Amino acid sequence: QVQLVESGGGLVQPGGSLRLSCAASGKIFSINFMGWYRQAQGSQREFVASITSGGSTNYADSLKGRFTISRDNAKNTMYLQMNSLKPEDTAVYYCNFHITTAQTMGLMTGNYWGQGTQVTVSS
Repeated sequence: QVQLVESGGGLVQPGGSLRLSCAASGKIFSINFMGWYRQAQGSQREFVASITSGGSTNYADSLKGRFTISRDNAKNTMYLQMNSLKPEDTAVYYCNFHITTAQTMGLMTGNYWGQGTQVTVSS
């Protein structure tokens, strides 16, 4: 069984910084894709950033330059460094991994989500 655990959310003033983490545990063969999404109250979930197993990154255009995604393959962990935070960054942030596990019938890849962590930017 694979589990994703997020941490690092909280309340921060405008202009401040936060670092989110998402750690995967379980019988993991490989993690091919890691991504962050967010959902503000009353809005649809939107893409924030992603990073491949090779380290290639992709960001939502509106967040480039303020957010930085990274990963530690040895720890099966992904990070999101968020700087110069704005009130409009307030949302629940979710991590998403594409994980391959070794099953009895062979390798299987599944789409896994974290439980979400609240980020609130307010003075």
